[in-house]
Amino acid sequence: MLLVATATFAQNKNAKASMEVDGVCLMCKERIEKAAIRTKGVKSAIWNVKTHELKLIFDERKTNLETISKKIASVGHDTKTIKATEEAYNSVHPCCKYRDKEVVDDHEN
Repeated sequence: MLLVATATFAQNKNAKASMEVDGVCLMCKERIEKAAIRTKGVKSAIWNVKTHELKLIFDERKTNLETISKKIASVGHDTKTIKATEEAYNSVHPCCKYRDKEVVDDHEN
């Protein structure tokens, strides 16, 4: 019984983590946060447009950072560990093309 109790407490019900996610604007923010929140087990997701940091609170018993990264990549945004497919990236609004230097420069002005 002790072993089972130890294994149960090893995973955190409210783990906090952050990851870098590429994007450039408020439409990206909405898309990134929505993809993260729609991942089973994610309780909170807040992405910062300037720093590209996505702060997460999630249940480690239901999901992990790799699963969350895959979900975000599936809507067209790169993370440090998973790059969005060309098809997913091309589905984002032209204003959100964070791989295009001109688009990034336009958002910095």
